[in-house]
Amino acid sequence: MTTLLVFGDSLAFHGPDGPHPADDPRLWPNLAAAALGGSAELFAGFGWTARDAYWSLVGDPRVWPVLPRASVLVLGVGGMDTLPSPVPTYLREGIRYLHSDGVRRCVRSVYLRSVPYLARVSRRVALPPEMSVRYLDRTLGAIRALRPSLPAVAVLPSVHRSTEYAGVHHGRAPAVRALRSWASESGVPLLDLADVVGDHVLSGQGNPDGIHWGWPGHEQVGKAFAELIGPLLDRASPASGG
Repeated sequence: MTTLLVFGDSLAFHGPDGPHPADDPRLWPNLAAAALGGSAELFAGFGWTARDAYWSLVGDPRVWPVLPRASVLVLGVGGMDTLPSPVPTYLREGIRYLHSDGVRRCVRSVYLRSVPYLARVSRRVALPPEMSVRYLDRTLGAIRALRPSLPAVAVLPSVHRSTEYAGVHHGRAPAVRALRSWASESGVPLLDLADVVGDHVLSGQGNPDGIHWGWPGHEQVGKAFAELIGPLLDRASPASGG
């Protein structure tokens, strides 16, 4: 049976009305797997970048038993890396650790109000392209050390129309260039999410937050992934173990 080992961000489990359980059949990993006659094992989180996917691989023991039976590796991360991040990640993520409830709420409120303005004037992104590529390559290399013949696919970032970021997405173009170069050198086919769901997102058919997708978007991405992965499975034996 085909098993998709998927590392993703919230685009992998967030629908038009919020986040959903990983086994929801309407999510693109499950739609892609179903189209290929199998199932998906999803490891993902809000705001996950390529770095978080690597940390999941090396630090989450739930990933390890999936590796021997995986039919294909899906690196569905890299898009959140390109979003504006005017405040360094360690400071933004540190807000949750403030002890006082009142202080924590106040700091978060100030941060959220400031992001649209700061996004316009700052060139900082969640993860620079060279680091995204570095962590994707580490993830791919670690898995290929165990499963040398395991097929792998990755993504080019989606687009957004989020007012939280004032519609700014200056990090996408340099990331696309870096990811295309890495994928070519690594032999990893890419799915350009902007090509698949760009109209869906920019026309306002997705989640009101302007980032996540509606169910038709998930259907489009699931179908596109199945079409990308299918020929790879025809050339590789899932049971070969590497």
